[in-house]
Amino acid sequence: MDMTTVDRLPKQDRSRATRQRLLEAAVACLAEHGWAGSTVAVVAERAGVSRGAAQHHFPTREDLFTAAVEYVAEERSQALRALFPEGAQGADRRAVVAALVDLYTGPLFRAALHLWVAASNEEQLGPRVTELEARVGRETHRIAVDLLAADETRPGVRETVQGLLDMARGLGLANLLTDDRARRERVVSQWADLLDTALG
Repeated sequence: MDMTTVDRLPKQDRSRATRQRLLEAAVACLAEHGWAGSTVAVVAERAGVSRGAAQHHFPTREDLFTAAVEYVAEERSQALRALFPEGAQGADRRAVVAALVDLYTGPLFRAALHLWVAASNEEQLGPRVTELEARVGRETHRIAVDLLAADETRPGVRETVQGLLDMARGLGLANLLTDDRARRERVVSQWADLLDTALG
């Protein structure tokens, strides 16, 4: 959306569009430059808005970056569900495992990782990121359970699904340094077979 289009929108819609641009710019900055290189001024410039406008929407740096990661996490959850509109009925387990692993190999995961590292050192950020990650983690777990048609009343099933997500996060970490696609595809296939046995 270019600035001319934004200028023609009603005030509330302009405000929403500005907020969205700031959130997307914040995630991109965090993924590319890390916490130290991602200031409100840098994000505002990238989003094409004034620093004052950025601070109107997000009074503190912590507000901006936790909101940004939450926003993109919600977008990714919706995109994941949209890949499998039929839910578990239409979902091939290997495709579900691959889609879940993909959640941890893009810019969102890279941005979240920078936020985690910063939160371990920044007193004001720590509790906010811990709470955010708990919420994102619960939502991702719920989506995984739905798409895998996992019956969590059976012993060990909850831990199996959580193990899949922990493994996916590990593959995402490995992918930060090198393109690990070939090995990742083999691991995804193996996990899909394991899940067929474990989940029935």
